[in-house]
Amino acid sequence: MQLRYHFRLYPDASQREALARSFGCARVVFNDGLRLRQQAREAGEKYVSDAGLSKLVITQAKGTPQRAWLGKVSSVVLQQALADLNVAYRNFFASITGKRKGRKAAPPRFRSRKDNRQAIRFTKNARFKVLDNGRLRLPKIGDLNVRWSRVLPSEASSVTVIRDAAGRYFASFVVTTAEDETLPPVESEVGIDLGLTHFAVLSDGTKVAAPKFLRRAARKLKRLQQALSRKQKGSANRKKAVVKVARAHARVADTRRDWQHKLSTSIIRDNQAVYVEDLCVVGLSRTRLAKSVHDAGWASFTGMLEYKAARYGRTFARVDRFFPSTRMCSECGRINDKMALDVRAWNCLCGSHHDRDVNAAKNIKAAGQADFNDRGAQVRPGLVPAPRGEAVTHPDAACSTRSVEGISVL
Repeated sequence: MQLRYHFRLYPDASQREALARSFGCARVVFNDGLRLRQQAREAGEKYVSDAGLSKLVITQAKGTPQRAWLGKVSSVVLQQALADLNVAYRNFFASITGKRKGRKAAPPRFRSRKDNRQAIRFTKNARFKVLDNGRLRLPKIGDLNVRWSRVLPSEASSVTVIRDAAGRYFASFVVTTAEDETLPPVESEVGIDLGLTHFAVLSDGTKVAAPKFLRRAARKLKRLQQALSRKQKGSANRKKAVVKVARAHARVADTRRDWQHKLSTSIIRDNQAVYVEDLCVVGLSRTRLAKSVHDAGWASFTGMLEYKAARYGRTFARVDRFFPSTRMCSECGRINDKMALDVRAWNCLCGSHHDRDVNAAKNIKAAGQADFNDRGAQVRPGLVPAPRGEAVTHPDAACSTRSVEGISVL
């Protein structure tokens, strides 16, 4: 199994300058490759192959006065930037032809130096190394200080250096481990109904209150946004205000992610099988509840459950979103009329009294178990997209992995 480990980096001034140079060179190579392919398409010429593109925008470009400075950074960084472009094109073509399922992938877009997130990737060919003193040695950058929170289980096959909008640096290692992490089997199974008043309601009656991290930080965010709006565009003070806003949002995201990790790990450890409803988060985010839906983070939470179930030998399955879990009586199976959102409890004609959310969780569990029995085999999860993607491939153009506990499954 391939896992991803994230660690905080603390580069000094010269290393930050070298990283900025590498970010810029990777961005230029990506944009040059994209521009050449767009020009070839507009001229009716043949699609430029991957090898031909590498020769034009890297090998030959280094010999020109306009791009001679590309030689000041690792060539692996430039090659990986083109690899991201090639992946983006393949995903776009697979999407428009129907070979790639899910949401339509957008065509590659030009990268900007003003993008909030910058990243570069080093593979084994770059000969990066974790030194005995704990520093990370990167070619043409130096030995970076790493805040290690755990030990890598094996030698890393690649490392991605990321700079986020808050100005923080991270190292993302990809490692392969053959260790069996299957947890001891347990008898309990659970269905989960996700909501806004209660973040999660379990089929055993447990209710998890919604922490609403974004709502709790709203006053501080409002104050910082107002301070930002008063700064003159292009000024140094405005850049500082932008970083302050980004740090406040990063704190909200980090707090939410940490809380979801703890909850998802607890659920996976205590239950042999977990069933959730396949919610259409994209559709719900277009309603008047959009802010609360995004604050809840259902997609990231279910992604954590999915990957942890695969890692620890548990069963995970999604119930169809059109399944009438709320309107169906969990006792007799009768499907009632649609209910308004303010109806939190109801009585069935069979004499049963139901809590709306607990009843839905019980129905989700029953539907998931029925689907599991019909298949006759454990439901295995599919690919899990990641919050911090590999390098800087456009999120609509390539599929990567979801970060979990500082670790994510590829």
